Amino acid sequence: MPTISVSKPLTPTNSFYSSSSSNVLHFTTNFPFTILKSPLCPQSISFSRRKTLILAKSAETELSVTDQEWLKKLPEKNKPLYSHSLPCIEAWLKKLGFFQSREDRALWYIEKPDWHAQLSLDITDLYIRYLKSGPGNLEKDVERRFSYALSREDIENAILGGP
Repeated sequence: MPTISVSKPLTPTNSFYSSSSSNVLHFTTNFPFTILKSPLCPQSISFSRRKTLILAKSAETELSVTDQEWLKKLPEKNKPLYSHSLPCIEAWLKKLGFFQSREDRALWYIEKPDWHAQLSLDITDLYIRYLKSGPGNLEKDVERRFSYALSREDIENAILGGP
């Protein structure tokens, strides 16, 4: 599998480039490849199902003023997650270090030093999938399901505990 090392910021050089915002670059690929992060390129890198490479700002970015306002409206941490509004849940996930998928607004991703995970907000449950492709030694993806009846604190502790 070819490897691409990113040693300087990527710029548009051909028709495979598109940009939907100033913080995200999309590159359509015709073959699978691996991306190595470089200290000179702090962006997060991920793949969509359509083989489009997506570069987004790192999850450590500051919360927007709107997100900070929603965080102030969070119910107590021992309240069930179903008592939280969607904007509050989204601000909470951002605070934890998750970043939202541009293709599917119900999908969130997080990259920790020991593991990477995908979180999905389903109608009845919250799912977290720890990815085999991330760091660590998982033999396969590990998925867990949490009811919205659990408290935000319990879900946060379980999710951030890792696989």
